[in-house]
Amino acid sequence: MRRFGLLLPLWLAACATAPLPSDAPTASAGAGANAPAARLSALARRRLASHHLQPIETRALNAHADCAFRDETGYRGSLELEVKAATVNRFVAEVDIPKRGRCQFRLDDFRQSGNSPILLTSRATSCQVNLWEQGRRVTVAFRDCRTECSGDAVDYLWPILVDNRKGQCS
Repeated sequence: MRRFGLLLPLWLAACATAPLPSDAPTASAGAGANAPAARLSALARRRLASHHLQPIETRALNAHADCAFRDETGYRGSLELEVKAATVNRFVAEVDIPKRGRCQFRLDDFRQSGNSPILLTSRATSCQVNLWEQGRRVTVAFRDCRTECSGDAVDYLWPILVDNRKGQCS
């Protein structure tokens, strides 16, 4: 019950919004930033502050990675990613999962249908790839991508995390 008491204010803070005041500054078009259409309500800001939390500001995603990763179990993969101003220009991901199969993703097989967070939707299947930024990390997550994977690899496919400053992935 105590845990619920902490989660409720966070949930409310994430959902509560109010229209921008008329004197609120807006992002200029030349700045390339995505200003949110609404701000958190005063109640939501107070609740976040009481837990020493700050809202995550939204902005156009910029990311670049050309990396490979491997863990101690043999799970390995590679990622080529280039995103400028929330537009995906290059995306190639391959993941090999020992004794399970392989998953492959290419930008040519997808269309971008969202930009905050970035959503890539397969042209032929129900596969979706989401990209979002949290701090200095970019997450590349996969959803309903059974046809892009061989064997039962999709059941063991984890998101790829990219250190946006170093371009390294894990």
